[in-house]
Amino acid sequence: MTEKKPWHGVNLATTLPINPDFSVNYDAYAEHIRFTTDNGVTGIIPNGSLGEYQTLTEEERKRVYLTAVEASPEGVAVIPGVGAYGAMESVRFTEHAAEHGAPAVMLLPPNAYRASDDEVVDHYRRVAAVGLPILAYNNPIDTKIDLRPELLARLFDEGLIVSVKEFSGDVRNAYAIRELAPGLDISIGSDDVVLELGINGAVGWVAGYPNAIPASTVELYNLSTSGDPASWAKAHEMYRDLHPLLRWDSKTWFVQAIKLSQEVAGVAPAGITTRPPRLPLPDDVRTRIIADTEAVLAKGYR
Repeated sequence: MTEKKPWHGVNLATTLPINPDFSVNYDAYAEHIRFTTDNGVTGIIPNGSLGEYQTLTEEERKRVYLTAVEASPEGVAVIPGVGAYGAMESVRFTEHAAEHGAPAVMLLPPNAYRASDDEVVDHYRRVAAVGLPILAYNNPIDTKIDLRPELLARLFDEGLIVSVKEFSGDVRNAYAIRELAPGLDISIGSDDVVLELGINGAVGWVAGYPNAIPASTVELYNLSTSGDPASWAKAHEMYRDLHPLLRWDSKTWFVQAIKLSQEVAGVAPAGITTRPPRLPLPDDVRTRIIADTEAVLAKGYR
């Protein structure tokens, strides 16, 4: 039995309630954390991509993290995202997290430009020097830097990372990672590969759609990672129902999509928006997301 670490289980990459005037609604954020943890989420990841970290000031990011810490019940790990354009910024966010008791941080590779492998390793070295365990975040779709299995193995072998949020969408990577870095924990990074990576031994999920339907998606994760073929069969039934909705997590509009699903599900305050440069969804996309959300709600998923 693998010892449970803070990055194991369903770690929710939280959306951030943004008011119509583009200010952060910290009270609504705290309430959202209480709601999702009451419904089975085992960890909170503020200031990830879903949290629109790129649009926040340094002070806002720190306050978002501290709000998450204060709102999370005992036993719920809060692992902040510390991604930034430069290593010095990531180091500062990591130092702040360490000062306030974070058990780990989630770190993107440097993404100001297409960094070389040596530059990626140096970036992780600088942040790792702070002393907190690092959950690497592989998102080649948005960052244009692919933490390929061989590069992850290099980071792991040097002791710089303990886990990876695998968002490439290529389920074959999980097999290569296990071969090249068998001690590296794999977290499901994209909602539309939960079953595939769960069956293959993932020990965590950095999740998006539990923001809208936490109880059902947590159940899906638990069934998928159970190691029990009978549970996998039940997970597959749920997965077929949920997949049209879950795949919005890997679309360009994933932030707006999940926030809209929260609104349709009645778990977000009215009027919540996103910060520029994100704009309201095109009407046809909005209509599709509403329909996909209503379809899973009609089947009893919550």
